Amino acid sequence: MSTPYDPNQPERDAIDALPGTVALEFGTDWCGYCKAGSPLIAAALAEQPAVRHIKVEDGSGRKLGRSFKVKLWPTLVILKDGKELARVVRPADRAEVSTALEQAAQA
Repeated sequence: MSTPYDPNQPERDAIDALPGTVALEFGTDWCGYCKAGSPLIAAALAEQPAVRHIKVEDGSGRKLGRSFKVKLWPTLVILKDGKELARVVRPADRAEVSTALEQAAQA
């Protein structure tokens, strides 16, 4: 079973201030695309133990998702020292996520 999306919204400033590489995953627990994509994201992240993974529940009126212009779920935003380096929307396979993580690691 995968980790549920956290309904507690961190502030954008707090996310931007996080050091290192952060994978910010937006979605909801009831979303079919999220249920399919979350294991792919988790498998790719298991290969990158230094990356901090934060699952954020998104939806109408959720400020953090809007600040990152999230439109579809799941959306994985990969940040390094607060700067967006890659984004994966509705991943089809683990390789898509792994490629984005590798791009961020090389930046």
